Amino acid sequence: MPQPSATKQLFVSLAAAAALTSLVLAAAPATARSSQATQPGQPAQAPQSAQPAQPAPQVDFATDIQPFFAAYCHECHGPERATREANLRLDEKQFAFRDLGAGYHTIVPGDAEGSEVFARINSEFAEDRMPPYATGIELTKDEINLVKRWINEGANWPDIDPNAANTAAETATTAARPRRGMSGIPAISLPDQPIIINTHAIPEVRLVVLARGLSHPWSLAFLPKGDMLITERSGNLRIVRDGVLVPAPISGIPTDIIAKGLSGMMEVAIHPDFENNGYVYLTYTRDLKEAGGTVALVRGVLEGLTLTNVEDVFVAEPWVSDDQAGTTQGGNSSATASARLAFAPDGKLFMTMGGSFGVERDDGTSSFFGNGMLAQDPNSHAGKLLRLNDDGTAPKDNPFYGRPDHKPEVYSIGHRNQMGLVFHPTTGQPYATEHGPQGGDELNAIEPGGNYGWPVVSYGRHYDGPRIAKQFWREGMKEPLVYWVPSIAPSGLAFYTGEQFPEWKGNLFVGALMEGRIPRTGHLERIIFNPAGEELGRESLLTDLRQRIRDVRQGPDGLIYILTEEAQAALIRLEPVPAPAP
Repeated sequence: MPQPSATKQLFVSLAAAAALTSLVLAAAPATARSSQATQPGQPAQAPQSAQPAQPAPQVDFATDIQPFFAAYCHECHGPERATREANLRLDEKQFAFRDLGAGYHTIVPGDAEGSEVFARINSEFAEDRMPPYATGIELTKDEINLVKRWINEGANWPDIDPNAANTAAETATTAARPRRGMSGIPAISLPDQPIIINTHAIPEVRLVVLARGLSHPWSLAFLPKGDMLITERSGNLRIVRDGVLVPAPISGIPTDIIAKGLSGMMEVAIHPDFENNGYVYLTYTRDLKEAGGTVALVRGVLEGLTLTNVEDVFVAEPWVSDDQAGTTQGGNSSATASARLAFAPDGKLFMTMGGSFGVERDDGTSSFFGNGMLAQDPNSHAGKLLRLNDDGTAPKDNPFYGRPDHKPEVYSIGHRNQMGLVFHPTTGQPYATEHGPQGGDELNAIEPGGNYGWPVVSYGRHYDGPRIAKQFWREGMKEPLVYWVPSIAPSGLAFYTGEQFPEWKGNLFVGALMEGRIPRTGHLERIIFNPAGEELGRESLLTDLRQRIRDVRQGPDGLIYILTEEAQAALIRLEPVPAPAP
């Protein structure tokens, strides 16, 4: 057998000696190891005890967190220029630790995972993540972890005057961060005095701000004697009397309301026979506690400034998609559905039911709440238009009434999140707008039993870019009457039938919250149809106001009334300009 060479034997010996030395040093006390480390020719070092690792300093609110909130959050979650998320405010301590309902809290000291702020900036869902994709800002892991550490350390928030000037450190930190995407378009205050706007068909129209001080209003209804009812998303029902907003809200309103994000108080409608029965109908997001929430339709009798005898008319069956069951997203699925109301000419009550958002991606993951296909399930209320009797029961002539595995209230299917509902003044056909994701907003002329395609067909894209569907149209599915690419986030609807603006007669007015996902681009759209109901033209109005438009109605006086959707919102009226005296 061959013997190893002398060189190889030397390497083996050296390796063994090195290994033995390592073992000895590892087992030796720290003082001995320190002594052995002394270099030849140097005096021996005094033994030193091992120093414990220093803990990372606590996150400082003033220099780390407040500038973060200012740079990324205050534009939406702040005081004056807040949009739909103003109930989740991060500009003042008094708002930041609120209970949002249904088990949600803005910030829970010591529990980042249970805090809505951390959940949103750390969300795996593109549609739910903050800051929004439209801003072009993506937080770094270090920034996200900084907020997480601060919350887990107790979320110390000193009592700082929110109006005080920033310190030099805060200013420098804030300036180093990119500004949110909406900051480049400044907000504009609504005019104190009437102004004249110019339109295509009518050269001059007067705009008057009737009432201010509304907080995220959602819907408007006219009472027989001229008063107006207005819902506020936070859970209030307000009344405008003689053109003045009455300071105190109407009492007797349900209190089990989730007012968070897309959720809250929504529609108000009065019964066609209101003068005899006094019925006022409301839709809102009902708090189901740990089970999340769902949409409830109630009615009560309006007596003065009180809603009495409030009773349930219809409560949607909550839905949670299979892949989100037991998660924050799943528990909130049916709590994000919008719900508009409109009484048909025959007295039947139509109710939109949205909340069918997410769809499966090509990689197998789901966007948003992953429940988009519920819109195609006739045994779910999600993504449907419902038709009810005025007491909430299902009419027997509904298209799916009596069919197994079909909800009897369903009138049409394949909707995402409908935000506007009105009846054609001549045909009596329901028209509904619905939000697409990024592009693909629709106006649909609804037929009984119709399937309007979502999410099998769509003109929209995911919020991070890829297309939702492989095709825009499929046999057996209805095409939209009008669609928007880019999106305008359509809201309230009104066909104009009055005499005050004869040039606009038969036109459809559509509120728009924003265009192309760019903040402060809200406006009012006017759509022109030919006698066959085909689109001929569109005009964007009120663009200079830079306001989100939530609702639009024709008043009994033939004038047009508009609700803006802001933290400091307003009721606006459009009036004709009187002809000059001869």
